[in-house]
Amino acid sequence: MKQRNMLSGEFNNSEDEREITLRPRLLADFQGQQEIKDNLSVFIKAALNRKESLDHVFISGPPGLGKTTLAGILAHEMGVPFKVTSAPAMDKPKDLAGLLTTIEERTVFFIDEIHRLKPAIEEMLYVGMEDFELDWIIGQGPSARTIRIPVPPFTLIGATTKAGQVASPLYSRFGITLRINFYGEKEIQQVIRRSAGILDIQIDEPAVLFLAKCSRGTPRVANRLLKRMRDFAEVLAEGVVTLETVKDGLDRLDIDNVGLESHDREILRVIIENYGGGPVGAETLAISIGEGIESLEDFYEPFLIQRGLLKRTPRGRMATPRAYKHLGLSRKGNENQGILL
Repeated sequence: MKQRNMLSGEFNNSEDEREITLRPRLLADFQGQQEIKDNLSVFIKAALNRKESLDHVFISGPPGLGKTTLAGILAHEMGVPFKVTSAPAMDKPKDLAGLLTTIEERTVFFIDEIHRLKPAIEEMLYVGMEDFELDWIIGQGPSARTIRIPVPPFTLIGATTKAGQVASPLYSRFGITLRINFYGEKEIQQVIRRSAGILDIQIDEPAVLFLAKCSRGTPRVANRLLKRMRDFAEVLAEGVVTLETVKDGLDRLDIDNVGLESHDREILRVIIENYGGGPVGAETLAISIGEGIESLEDFYEPFLIQRGLLKRTPRGRMATPRAYKHLGLSRKGNENQGILL
């Protein structure tokens, strides 16, 4: 994957070219999310016909589903520069001002983790998004005054895993809002086949199907597992990723046949064995498994909920009957009221 300077947004070319091209540059090469692609294709063509910047775009969804990749595709399809940063990388308003005053016209300006913008930077961004100007205060005390600095028209793309934490005034300024959901197995199969072709990995079709089932509906996970299966095939087999190679490799990585890793199973097991299947509060559960509450809510829970193994209730988290079955545990004797926090 490309490495980038989070303030400048520039990529370096130190890695193998084939690894870099795993990140598609065209909408046609972006696997899955067909409805999103169809709509974006219309918006891009309309903006190009009018010779205008694409409207500001808000992208939300779990990690690893292609938010950054999609932003880069939009810049490439529009034929404009792509500048990348993240909200935590901008500490003061001058950081934002320095970036926006040096961009070219119609640049796609991508901010990752936009829900973490500091209030002062967010306030400055409001005017920049609407009027393509920045408010700047000169002087201090009674002699202080505000001037407006013009910036070239640009397209802001904001990405987040926590759409609910984005302030309403900021969210309302985006003209295009997209929600990327977990991929279906057929879509992940397409991702694996494409990546295998680019990386020159020989992989059997049964191996593709099984690997797709274990990829958590996430292209990033699919590509990571594909590379590890390549390693196992080259060292322990004949260089071809077969079904047996995948099963053995996943077993070595402690990943089961639906993509659950050891920590996922630990979460379910703690809920069932320590708290009678729930409900249990998120903070209590996070402490019990030795994870931060943000990691629990952002990384682990979405997939477990999507798989029907966990549910959130007003009283806390609960393991579902499917979780008991998957872990081979009995529900008998696990009907207490759980612990809340």
